[in-house]
Amino acid sequence: MKRMGIAVGLAVIGVVLVAAAIAANQHWLDRHFLPSFFLTHHRYVQIQTFVRFGIATIGVCLALVARSFSRLLKARAVRRALPVVIAAILAVIASELVLSHWHVGPAEWLLTEDEPRRLPDPRLGWTLAPARIGHKTIGGRTVEYAIDPSGYRVRDLNEPVVPERPAIIFAGESMMFGEGLNWAESVPAQVGAIIGVSSVNMAVHGFGTDQIYLRLQKELPRFRRPVAVVFLFSTTLFGRNLDDDRPHLGQDLAWLPAVQHSRLKALATVLVPYRSDATVERGITMTREALRATVELTRSRGAIPLIIVPQFGEEEEMSRMLRHRILDETALPYVLVEIDEAWRLPWNQHPDARASRVIANAIAARLQAP
Repeated sequence: MKRMGIAVGLAVIGVVLVAAAIAANQHWLDRHFLPSFFLTHHRYVQIQTFVRFGIATIGVCLALVARSFSRLLKARAVRRALPVVIAAILAVIASELVLSHWHVGPAEWLLTEDEPRRLPDPRLGWTLAPARIGHKTIGGRTVEYAIDPSGYRVRDLNEPVVPERPAIIFAGESMMFGEGLNWAESVPAQVGAIIGVSSVNMAVHGFGTDQIYLRLQKELPRFRRPVAVVFLFSTTLFGRNLDDDRPHLGQDLAWLPAVQHSRLKALATVLVPYRSDATVERGITMTREALRATVELTRSRGAIPLIIVPQFGEEEEMSRMLRHRILDETALPYVLVEIDEAWRLPWNQHPDARASRVIANAIAARLQAP
């Protein structure tokens, strides 16, 4: 009787695995695994196909051999398996206890020693370490990051940002900052050179849309004559807006502190970034509100708001849907910049100097338009 129960149980597990593999189709994948900055949609599909095939294969094998396997089991074998199960459970508990003593930062700030260096901030999560120069080697060359006393990237520490001057302010994350690029190659520097107005680069690595808004809310009042505020939004970075392991904005842009998750759960989320439908919808709502508030804040200071949306290669269906729901339905002022898929830094995926030039030209053209 026990053997029959084991056989039925194994068969049921096998059927469930096969059903799961069938249900996890392309539509399901696109809904729950959002566009990624580091993984192309094609790569996602390859991984998905491999995993689905593996799950289905295991399920079929379990269903087919369940009865034969149950006949081979003896009571002694079942009793021996019990300590293994208990050991596995204890191993999970021990792993959680060990990881609880190991500092794990937010998903977008795992490497504390990375350049440009960051410092914890109780409201924003983190900011750039001020008044220092950092160097980073990317793609076989070393670039310099100079951060002035206010935490803005500048050409040289001897040329800090002067808030009294007319300026175009750039907000965003590592793409707007100019990851892997020298100052003159970055988008803010190129736009400033084209238009002939000082550029202020207040972008911070790893920021989500809500963090960009909170930083502008704090910093924009310092500037006497802002000409425009250019800020970046990318559907491939939308997943950051769903993170709650850092200070973040919730419903009606209410500020919320970081949520402390189980260490194992946090690690699992990094490895398997599954998002539920409800989580995605909340993220879309918050992102729309944060972008709208950023536009209104900019206009309240007499400056021109502009959202820049870089698009590498062909826009996938999910990215198009997110862009439409977040930007088009709210009639926000944005420019979609199409960029050659190959114009990225080697082993890094950030825009290279050619891509930054295309983005800068698009921004300058929009700001100079009558």
